Amino acid sequence: MARIKDEDIQLVRERVRIDEVIEQYVALRNAGGGARKGLCPFHDEKTPSFNVRPAQGFYHCFGCGAGGDAFKFLMEIEGLPFAEAVERLAGKYGVQLRYDETAGPTGPRRDPRQRQRLLEAHTAAGEFYANALASSPEAMTARQFVTGRGFDQNVAEHFGLGYAPKSGKALADHLRGKGFTEEELVVGGLARRSSRGTFDAFQGRLLWPIKEMTGEIIGFGARRLYDDDFMAGKYVNTSETPLYKKTKVLYGIDLARRQISGSSQAVVVEGYTDVMACHQAGVNTAVATCGTAFGEGHARILRRLMLDHDAFRGEVIFTFDGDEAGQRAAIKSFEGDEEFVGQTYVAVEPRGMDPCDLRLADGDAAVRELIASRIPLYRFVLDHTIGQYDLDRADQRVDAVREAVTLATAIRDASKIDGFLREVAGRIGVEVEQVRSEYRRSRGGGRRETAPGGGTAGPTGGPSFGAPQFADEREAIKALAQYPHVAARHVSDLDEGDFTHPFGQRLWTAMDAQGWPEQPDPTWVSRLSESLPDELRPILARAAVEPLTAQEKTVERVVVSSLVRLQVLTLGRDIADLKSRLQRTNPIAEADAYNRMFGELIALEQQHRDLREQAVG
Repeated sequence: MARIKDEDIQLVRERVRIDEVIEQYVALRNAGGGARKGLCPFHDEKTPSFNVRPAQGFYHCFGCGAGGDAFKFLMEIEGLPFAEAVERLAGKYGVQLRYDETAGPTGPRRDPRQRQRLLEAHTAAGEFYANALASSPEAMTARQFVTGRGFDQNVAEHFGLGYAPKSGKALADHLRGKGFTEEELVVGGLARRSSRGTFDAFQGRLLWPIKEMTGEIIGFGARRLYDDDFMAGKYVNTSETPLYKKTKVLYGIDLARRQISGSSQAVVVEGYTDVMACHQAGVNTAVATCGTAFGEGHARILRRLMLDHDAFRGEVIFTFDGDEAGQRAAIKSFEGDEEFVGQTYVAVEPRGMDPCDLRLADGDAAVRELIASRIPLYRFVLDHTIGQYDLDRADQRVDAVREAVTLATAIRDASKIDGFLREVAGRIGVEVEQVRSEYRRSRGGGRRETAPGGGTAGPTGGPSFGAPQFADEREAIKALAQYPHVAARHVSDLDEGDFTHPFGQRLWTAMDAQGWPEQPDPTWVSRLSESLPDELRPILARAAVEPLTAQEKTVERVVVSSLVRLQVLTLGRDIADLKSRLQRTNPIAEADAYNRMFGELIALEQQHRDLREQAVG
């Protein structure tokens, strides 16, 4: 290991423009007085506190205290030792470094030029692969694939596409002929060792070069072309190397970074050909992850480029296939939505087409329209969430509200939360106060009502039949149990649907099955009890002796009042269900259904008023 001469280190320091180095990673904007400012790449912040002074060759973050020169910046952001940072900048600014072979054990020492050698090997590999795609007869299948996806030779050259020959040693032999060692090829992920020797990492595949923001190739993505391919995956990527870290790289970032920075918008697609299709269609901010889900490392890259902070908010648009896998990917992205201060959107093609397929089917304009038709990601996930419930059922609407309000935690702007809760209410078809109440409870600001002590627990852990919301059902059961001969004249309009608790439903069914006596019958309750399962007998016993709460003057009026109140509740639920359906029906696009339901609602409300008058009359 040799030490870089001090005078060469100083020469590199003098030639480097620190703002040019940092702008490869962070979007900088003029801050006045010769300074530039951006989001700090070393800690998560929402307001820019990262300052760069080009004239002084220095940077400093007032948020976390990070600071130093260009060497220090590269060491921190790339995890490099000092000497490698010097070598990288020397290569960029054309400084020929000299090494002191006699230096002692102190000072910045390392294996000189490893990174530069690996980058040079990847550059040579990219050229070799591109030439093979353009001119090799063996690459005909690869060229046909590219053409079949709607890209001509000029586009393939623009994106640097290549072809890996099937021989298994073509690239390794070529690079060894250029002076690269077997160790360099294996460490760089360009070759692999086996018991039979060293072989090319990719064989018989179409290749995409994966580049850093600087445009340097650090790895490749490869697609299967032949059925006899020994690699299992349809798409495979370079394995993790000193250059290539899949969680910190985005395909197409070298082409899109300036457009992303200038527009503060990034479009995240799922595949290499989708990036190509978007760029060809004029969506020049498109990038893709490489063989992994979109994660925190990718979000940090985009945030720095977009200058995504409280005062200047970026826009990230995800595109996903419309199938179940695409929906899962959207939900996964939503879970990481808090990585961004600005709004995240999703663009889903209704037929399930990705941007490349869409461009083939409908042309460039359709791709641009897809991106323009984006909707907020939270709304997409909300639709998916409530779509799992039958909103024509009251209990399902309650469950849908409970799950939907949890999505509000991803909304960073508190002023927008109430608007979201209103949207939840409208989409599910409930009153907005119900949604607000559930949101407050989910945030720890309230609790659901529980059954009072002494209530019999409901089945499967549900609410007790003694809970307040079942008071009228309990009164009806009491009236039926204590005065069955009177109830016999009024039960023709009742059915199991008037009871919402399972215990009430089962008691009513058992009573109706036993038959209603025409005269007082002291044995009716005991005979009924014998037909019931053990869990219902205590409820019946209590109902048969507990005083009714109705204050009517006659037994007849007590029974009628109790049963009518139950029917009033049933009509109330029917009205709520119909209002919910109306709220979810477009009065213009679905005019016939809307008008029919509106007429039904008027009739139900009149019937509801009449029954309420009867209950209190």
